[in-house]
Amino acid sequence: MEPLSTESTGRQHRYVVVGVGAVGGGVAALLHKAGLDVTAVARGEHLARLRAEGLRLSVGHDERLVRLRTVGSVGEVDWHDETVVLLAVKSQQTAAVLADLAAHAPPETPVVCLQNGVSNERAALRHFAHVHAVTVMMPASHLEPGRVVVHSLGAPGLLDVGSYPAGVDVVDEALSADLRAAGFESLPRPDAMAWKHRKLLMNLGNGVDAACQDGAAAERLVALVREEGERVLRAAGVAVVSREDDLARRGELLRPLVRRDEAGSSTWQSLARRTGDVEIDHLNGEVVLLGRLHGVPTPANELVQRAVNRLARDAGGARALDAADLLTVLGEQV
Repeated sequence: MEPLSTESTGRQHRYVVVGVGAVGGGVAALLHKAGLDVTAVARGEHLARLRAEGLRLSVGHDERLVRLRTVGSVGEVDWHDETVVLLAVKSQQTAAVLADLAAHAPPETPVVCLQNGVSNERAALRHFAHVHAVTVMMPASHLEPGRVVVHSLGAPGLLDVGSYPAGVDVVDEALSADLRAAGFESLPRPDAMAWKHRKLLMNLGNGVDAACQDGAAAERLVALVREEGERVLRAAGVAVVSREDDLARRGELLRPLVRRDEAGSSTWQSLARRTGDVEIDHLNGEVVLLGRLHGVPTPANELVQRAVNRLARDAGGARALDAADLLTVLGEQV
């Protein structure tokens, strides 16, 4: 399939992917392989490996080396009118990256939030008028510099896209088509944020997966944080697609998974790599914030938020806690 040109300009989009970890790296590499113009913005040892050797990309059982155009900052990007930013950093890094983008990118540049959480789009709208949201369903991992693993033997990811706060425009249509050309499952959606809020409820379990050992206690804690999340979003009047619609959309598109020993939530990957920070304030912390604004108690989400942040600060590593101990704090038992 040929990449789709925008109706408004007749020119093919040029994608600048800021943050080329698990999701951003996989998307950048597969868009590049599909013939799209891609510039990757990376940092540190990951940047050095990409420049010296290319990105070692595993997709299912296949492994390939992808040579991306790579820069160390957005200030090095060759900006054009048809440039679209795919923002793929973790949510706790968004504010700093947006400030940097605002200093270098033209103000009319579309910014696409290819991220977990629901706070990034609003933050981007403070700096850029054209903001887009992607619901990210992509089992991928980035545990070492220069390497990204996409674990699905089906589609590499499901990446539905829409304008923020609502609607669909030519950027959404073109990006969705380009993602399909790269092998992803993607549809333009005018209610993208309702889908992202359903994904937020799923992601409330990330902190438990990252911090706690597997078992019945962890499953109970995940159920508690999601129950609180459902109550909070109802109280806040936030539109959320149903669990049934979400399950129907995903179906078996992303299965089966391979290399399961390297798979884990994005929060788990941060703890496993001992990065020193995590996105938990924009997942469970989002529920805590909305709960405080709307008078809904969120003790389980508050506890998970604090526990995961503490592990990240102390470089405690992944799955170092017993969820039963956290349940005891909440007055719960398995």
